Amino acid sequence: MSTADPCAKPGLMPFQQALNLLLEKVTANGHPLNTEKRPLAQADNRVLAQDIIAPIDVPPFNNSAMDGFALRAEDLTQFESLTLVGTALAGTPFTGTVEKGECIRIMTGAVLPAGTDCVEMQENTELNNHHSDTTSIVFRQSVKSGQFVRQQGQDIVSGSQVLPKGQLLGSADIGLLASLGLTEVEVFEPLKVAIFSSGDEIIQPGHALDAGQIYDTNRYTLNALLNKLPVSIKDYGCIKDTPEAVRKALLLADKSADVIITSGGVSVGDADHIKPVVDELGTLELWKVAIKPGKPFAYGHLANAQFFGLPGNPVSALVTMYKLVLPALQQLMGMSKQSSMQCRAITTTPLKKSIGRLDFQRGVYNIDEDGQCLVTVTGNQNSAVLTSVSKANCFIVLPAEQGDVSAGETVTIEPFDHML
Repeated sequence: MSTADPCAKPGLMPFQQALNLLLEKVTANGHPLNTEKRPLAQADNRVLAQDIIAPIDVPPFNNSAMDGFALRAEDLTQFESLTLVGTALAGTPFTGTVEKGECIRIMTGAVLPAGTDCVEMQENTELNNHHSDTTSIVFRQSVKSGQFVRQQGQDIVSGSQVLPKGQLLGSADIGLLASLGLTEVEVFEPLKVAIFSSGDEIIQPGHALDAGQIYDTNRYTLNALLNKLPVSIKDYGCIKDTPEAVRKALLLADKSADVIITSGGVSVGDADHIKPVVDELGTLELWKVAIKPGKPFAYGHLANAQFFGLPGNPVSALVTMYKLVLPALQQLMGMSKQSSMQCRAITTTPLKKSIGRLDFQRGVYNIDEDGQCLVTVTGNQNSAVLTSVSKANCFIVLPAEQGDVSAGETVTIEPFDHML
């Protein structure tokens, strides 16, 4: 039987409303990023600050897609074999004109010679030079005009937009820009992001745990996520649970960062000092979102930097970082709006769900032999159980009004992208 979520108290902001507000506020509170010219070899994983307009056609000429023979297609309606009169290599074109009844040996990428309109692969031909001084090529089948020819401008037409401003450049994009002959591009400078954890119980990996201590998980998770974006990270470590330590860290980070991201210290415990200190030093504009995990999420701004306060539990920190902070950062760094892919799947396991908050449960989906998408929950969904995410390849997205789900029911899933 489904129950009401005891944490879904009045005043929690629905997820989509919180995300919309966040995107609106970060734009209003943010500072425009400077731009810089970067050599193409150093532009990977940077955000374009300009539309890229093609200065040339790609390819710049008609060329062969195969090793074989260039010919005029209509000739094979009259001739079974054609006289071989030359060779065209990639980078070394055949400079003459191919006449009726003739063909040219051609390599992949070579310019299509004048007088020809197609290419036949060499596997469908044979050499015939037994009865004359000339070499002829026997073609075993008919061909079509345009066959195995890469037409000029087939990939890119001169004057067309190739990539839009806001594109996060990847490997294929860099190659595409190189195909245009570009040596540099204008990109936005990296966003400066400061991070720190808070908690007297937290120590760093490599040290032995004393009673009541746990290892600092969240800064490693945050660093791994942020390293996939064009940001400059300043890691301030783990801050003690005192107002003085929190105030000092926030003021220091505010001097040099565009964004401050903290984990822990934003709930209602006696040692949760980050929220009141942000209220003191700046403005807190969002606190508590109707999601699970991650309810005690906070957003505000200081004199210079925008502030994102993540919950301390590791799954809550990861989910709020991924679902709320990353879209805000992407907008701040000039990236085009990103959309999450969602699809439907049948759950193979029951899903326990209280009514009241949007729930991002963790699951593993696969496609069975009948093409049906199936999903299985990754065990314990407690917000402290990080293995629930590391074993997963998707979120199972359960609406706030949804209760328990039986095995065999259809649910919405959101496959993880490259960030996770």
